[in-house]
Amino acid sequence: MFIEERLITLFKRNCQHTLTYWSVFFSFGLCIAFLGPTILDLKCQTNSTLQEITWVFFSQQFCLLVGSSIGGAFKKTLFSALAALLLSSLVISLVFAIIPFCYNVLLLAVAMAVSGLAMGIIDTIANIQLVALYQKDSAIFLQALHFFIGFGALVSPLIADPFLSEHCSGINSTEDDAGLIHHFRHSLAAGFRSPAPLNYSEHSALITEQSSVSYAFWIMALINLPVPIAVFVLMYREKLIPFCPNGSPRLLEKDELAMETQTPETTEAPEQDAGGHGDLFSCCVNTNLRELPASFFGVHILGGIVLFMTDGIVGAYAGFAYTYAVSAPMSLHHKTAGYLPCIFWAAITGGRLMSIPLAYRFKPVYLLMISLAGVIITVLLLLILYTSSIFLFVGTCLLGMFLSSIFPCMLAYTEDILDYQGCATTVLVTSAGMGEMVLQVLVGSIMQTAGSYSFLLCGMITGCIGFAFFFGLVLCHRYHRNYLRGTSKKTAMVEEPAPEPPPVPSLEPAPVPALAPAPVQASSSSPVPVSDPELASVPAPGPMSSPEPEKTEHF
Repeated sequence: MFIEERLITLFKRNCQHTLTYWSVFFSFGLCIAFLGPTILDLKCQTNSTLQEITWVFFSQQFCLLVGSSIGGAFKKTLFSALAALLLSSLVISLVFAIIPFCYNVLLLAVAMAVSGLAMGIIDTIANIQLVALYQKDSAIFLQALHFFIGFGALVSPLIADPFLSEHCSGINSTEDDAGLIHHFRHSLAAGFRSPAPLNYSEHSALITEQSSVSYAFWIMALINLPVPIAVFVLMYREKLIPFCPNGSPRLLEKDELAMETQTPETTEAPEQDAGGHGDLFSCCVNTNLRELPASFFGVHILGGIVLFMTDGIVGAYAGFAYTYAVSAPMSLHHKTAGYLPCIFWAAITGGRLMSIPLAYRFKPVYLLMISLAGVIITVLLLLILYTSSIFLFVGTCLLGMFLSSIFPCMLAYTEDILDYQGCATTVLVTSAGMGEMVLQVLVGSIMQTAGSYSFLLCGMITGCIGFAFFFGLVLCHRYHRNYLRGTSKKTAMVEEPAPEPPPVPSLEPAPVPALAPAPVQASSSSPVPVSDPELASVPAPGPMSSPEPEKTEHF
């Protein structure tokens, strides 16, 4: 078969858990990609400037980072993990529903901050739980998990596209208004050119009716509702609902291949050991850190830096690809440039789907090497062919495919190095979120001062730095492996008992066992029976009273 029967059996054993974690990552993808295509409508809705609306991006990314850092604290029990996922997925649906009512940029930023916090918790918990379920077989399932991020991020712009408006609701549809929207489009392309707010006094006062994009947010809220329902069903199946104690048997009890069985009296979820995973702060205050080698910390730090760079490229390209396309020298029409984010997320989705069989056939380190090299080559070609609009779309597709598998492969690679005993998942998720937040702000600032060409140059430099730190991670892996081998040999030598010395042969002759005297015979004609067969062959000595005189023969 294409996939081992063992992996199929393992998936069947944890089917409902796995599908639930995949579904919450679909919510993550929905929430991460809708701001790009709807930013102009939200700008009109909040009556704000481009510089003000960018704080919405920052608030979401910052709280995503905070949620990623504290998400590991909910992994102590299955109940706390699933309850956090249930609440987070419900919050995402709620945020989608209330966004059309946020007429102030501050309210919109607060709503996006709450959604970012929920996204960070989902990101950390789903990764930790899936790694805890499959451990050394987790690479293929992590690829599928991150496929659903790309799938959600692809669906979100497609839902919003039919409802995007060319003019703000509440503003008269005149030629001046069309010019105002045209100015919005070009101001987005040019970056933060003017901090002064636009003058709306010549138009209608405030927005008094809902924009058509509101329906897009409400549709996404409805599409996301099955996700918290799926989490609730899993909690019910696991007997984790306090007011519903009589659920169906636990999943592991029904599985005949499970190594452990749950007693019927058990109503509380067992604590899951995720190999030392936890929130970022508990990892930093671990009392056993002093006993660990430097390579242990090197794997965490180098892996985090690589994802800081690569996920930073994902965030920056998704956020500023449209800006780069409508600026000189490309100067594409805004409708044509609007397809770039969709193509980018579609490439990430397709790349993660193709990486599922590749993760089964190849080790994560080889996939990482190919992906990082592909990112550098693709950005280099985009730099060389910077005037070709055709290659811009081709390069966007290639870049999304190469970036798609880096995060799940890095997660599986570092966890395998540390034997699932470190805090790699929490550190990597936090580093990736920090990279998206920092590099978006950094790239936007550089594009404002240096022009649109610096967008690709920043991507090239970031990709090279990420590849250099990946090479350092490979060396650190080799050092850590040698350390573990030396430690295991020392432990084996200490625990193995010393062999006993061979016995020294004695020089004294062995004592001859004395024969027991034969009993006195009552009659010489009647022999005494002997029970011992060895003594039966020994002739019985004569009477001990007087020795028989010697007979001499006379010749």
